[in-house]
Amino acid sequence: ASFGIEANEIVGLLGNNGAGKTTLMRILTTYLPATSGIARVAGFDVLTQSMEVRQRIGYLPESVPLYPEMRVEEYLQFRGQLKGLDRLQRKKRVAECMDRCRVTEVRRLLLGTLSKGYRQRVGLADALLANPPLLILDEPTDGLDPGQKQETIAFLRELGKSHTILFSSHLLAEVEELVQRVIILRRGKVGFVAKMTEIDTEPVVYMETTAPSGEALRNLVEKVEGVIRCTVSTKSDHLFLAEVRVKPGSDPREKLASGIVGQGWGLSRLERSRRKLLDKWNQINNQTDEATV
Repeated sequence: ASFGIEANEIVGLLGNNGAGKTTLMRILTTYLPATSGIARVAGFDVLTQSMEVRQRIGYLPESVPLYPEMRVEEYLQFRGQLKGLDRLQRKKRVAECMDRCRVTEVRRLLLGTLSKGYRQRVGLADALLANPPLLILDEPTDGLDPGQKQETIAFLRELGKSHTILFSSHLLAEVEELVQRVIILRRGKVGFVAKMTEIDTEPVVYMETTAPSGEALRNLVEKVEGVIRCTVSTKSDHLFLAEVRVKPGSDPREKLASGIVGQGWGLSRLERSRRKLLDKWNQINNQTDEATV
C-alpha cells in the first residue's frame, strides 16, 4: 500500500471488510508493526520514532477502549494527563472537547453505561485533547444516529481546515460528502487513489422499499421533482431496489421518503451517492489480484 497525504487534507479510506483499513491505521498509529516496507507520519518513521509519531496524532480506533468504571470527564482528564497537558491545559481542553463532541451532558456518567454512539464521541474527544495535527479515525460515525452523523461530518469538515484527517468508512455517500481525496483498498493493496475533483460524478439516490409492484414504485418516484429517471430491480416478493438518477444540485430524498411513507410502503434504505465513485468501487473489487497495485 503506497500513498501520501498532504497537510490539511481530508482523505477517505474505503474498502470491503478485510481489505486492510484497520490494519493500515494500526500501523500508522504505531499499534501494530509492519512486516515489511516503511511508514512515516510527519516525516517520522513509525517503527523507529514511535514516540514522535504518537505526539502528532489523535487516534480513534474501531472499538474505543474505555475504562467502564471511570466517568466521562474523569477519563478525559486522565487521558489529558497521559498526553502531557498540565492542569490548566487539561481543564480547558477537556471542557472544549466535551462541548465540541457533544458529551458534556453525560460527563458524570460511567463509561460502562454509555451507548455505542456516546462511546464513539468520547473517543473522538480523547483524540482531540492534545490538538494533534493529524487525526486517524476508524469508522468515526459508527453507532451514531442520522442526526449525530451529520453533526460529526460537519464537525470533521471544520476540523479539516486546520488538521490533516485520514478516516475509514464503508459508506460511499459519507465519504463523498466530506473528503478531498479517496483511497480504495482491496486485499491489503491500494486499488485506487484520486482527488474527488478528478472523479466525474453523477448524483444517484438508492432506495430499498416495499411496493405493490416495480411499475408502481417507478411511477411514484419519477413524479418527484428533481428526478431524471428511476431503474427498479426486484429483490424478493414486493421488495425492490430503486436506482434514482437526479439532477445535479438536487437532493429529493425527503420528498421520496415522504411519498413512500404516504403510500404505506416500507422504506429500509435511502442514501445518496455518486455513480462514478460507485462504478470505481465495483471495478476495483471485481478486478483480478494482478490488476491491483
